[in-house]
Amino acid sequence: MGSRNDEGLVTTHRWWAATVLLCTIAACGPAADDEPAADAESAGWIALFDGVSTEGWRGYGREDVPADGWKVENGELINQAHTGDMDGGDIITVAEFTDFELVFDFKVGPEGNSGVFYRVREQDGKSLWQVAAEYQVLDDPAYIAMGTMDMNTHLTGDNYELHATAEKTMNPTGEWNTGRIVVEGNHVEHWLNGQITVEYDLYTDEWEELVAAGKFGVEEHYARASSGSIGLQDHGTPVWYRNIKIRPLGEGG
Repeated sequence: MGSRNDEGLVTTHRWWAATVLLCTIAACGPAADDEPAADAESAGWIALFDGVSTEGWRGYGREDVPADGWKVENGELINQAHTGDMDGGDIITVAEFTDFELVFDFKVGPEGNSGVFYRVREQDGKSLWQVAAEYQVLDDPAYIAMGTMDMNTHLTGDNYELHATAEKTMNPTGEWNTGRIVVEGNHVEHWLNGQITVEYDLYTDEWEELVAAGKFGVEEHYARASSGSIGLQDHGTPVWYRNIKIRPLGEGG
C-alpha cells in the first residue's frame, strides 16, 4: 500500500482527535511524568489503545488487524507467540502524527522481540522495519545469552541498528517497563523508565553515515517521512503493551 498524502493526514488526525480515543484516566492509566489524572485530557493526551479493543489500529499493508498476531485481554494489547504460517503481522495506528511525545508500558516474555516505530508510511514491497526508525523492545538477557549476533544497537531502548543505549534501568523479563519517544522536528529521544537512553538528530551528516553503513543503506524510504503512523512489530514472540498514549507537539503534531 502506498503512502498517504498530506490532506489525508490532516483529515485522519482531526477525525481521530475529535471523535475516537481522547482518553480518560480510567481508560488509559496514569499520564506521563506523574501528571495529575484530571489534567491528562486537557494537556492534550490521546489514547492510542482503549484497553478493550484494537479500534484505531490496522495491519501494516492491510485494513484489518492480524487475527493470530494480536489480542486484547485484561486491558493489554498482546502480541501472541505464533508461527510464521499463522495470520500474524505488524500493526500501525490509523491516525498519523508529525511531532509528538509517545508513552507506552511494555513487558516481554521469554525471548520476546518487538519494537515501536514512528512516522510510518507504508511503501509497496517494503516491511515496517524498512521504512521507519525503531525503539527496540526485547528480552535483552535471552538474546545476549544466545551469542548469535552483536547486540550493540539491538537492545531495549536502542534506536535499532543505529544508536546504542549508554546505560539504563530495565525491569526483568515478565515485568512492566515504561517507554517514551519524543519526536520534535528532526530531534528524537528514547526514554526507558524515566531515563533517557538515546538521543539523536535525523538527517545530519552523522546520521546519514550511520544509515549508509548499515542494513538500511539500501532502503531509500527508511525514516524519510516527516509524518506517519505509530507502529508495533510482530515477531511471533510474547510481548505485552498497555497505556499507549500520545501528545502531539506544536502545530504540526
